[in-house]
Amino acid sequence: MEFFFSCPYCWEQISMVLDTSVRGQTFVEDCEVCCHPIEVRYAVQDGAVSDFEAKILE
Repeated sequence: MEFFFSCPYCWEQISMVLDTSVRGQTFVEDCEVCCHPIEVRYAVQDGAVSDFEAKILE
């Protein structure tokens, strides 16, 4: 599922593909605009993203 959000570094609207077949994941992926690493955490309930967080990697 494609999920849109704002990068916590440059605040540009970006998207990532999230796997909704699992209950949730945490991973690091670079912003496609500014290339900074973003820590992405999400949870899935009933096939939809129920919780999402994208934060600066410290």
